[in-house]
Formats: sequence, structure tokens, C-alpha cells
Amino acid sequence: MLSTWKVIYFTTSTGENPVRNFIDNLNPKQQAKILRIFMYIQEYGLQSIIPHVKKISGTPLWEIRILGKDNIRVLYVIHIQQEVLVLHGFIKKKQKTPKKEFGIALKRYEEWKMMIDK
Repeated sequence: MLSTWKVIYFTTSTGENPVRNFIDNLNPKQQAKILRIFMYIQEYGLQSIIPHVKKISGTPLWEIRILGKDNIRVLYVIHIQQEVLVLHGFIKKKQKTPKKEFGIALKRYEEWKMMIDK
């Protein structure tokens, strides 16, 4: 039997869910693409989405790349085995991903680590 993975959205200490907000503000077709990838992760693990995944060198971050006319990116970390913590989503407009986007994800990861250590 396949072991299941969890996909967890980052939530701030005040209960805000910026990842959910990002997804909710996309059009239905874009939402379907992201949610389908999350479903594949939960059912089959990260190997099932390999063409869509890229490690961000020098960071603990990984990037899910949803290609097409929108170029959506979702940044995440694997905090513990079989648990994907989704930190940040954005629509990529330029060839190179702005450092600001990585900064947001890293800041959220640090905030999340502090919240779970309490």
C-alpha cells in the first residue's frame, strides 16, 4: 500500500492563510492545476510530480512549476518525512524569479518553525 503524504498550507500566528488566499484568487482553471498537483502529492508522493518540481539551490525551498501562459510557482519545504509545507504562491512574470518571492517563503518558514517550537 502506498503511504500517504500531507500537504499543509502555511498559516500565520494570527490565523491568516496566504497560500489559500493566493489559490482562491486564481481563475478556476489555474486553481484546478494547483489542486490536482497537491492531490497527486497526497496520493502518490512527490515522485509523481517530478517534471513540475525544482530545488532552489542554497535554500531549503523547493518550487512547483505550473507552466503554461500563467507560469504559476508554489514554494514549499519538506519539514518532516512525507509532509509538504506550502509557503508561498505567485505568478512568475519574468524569466528570473525575483529574490523577493524566495524571501517571503523563507520568512514564512522561519515564522512557522518558531510557532511549532513553542
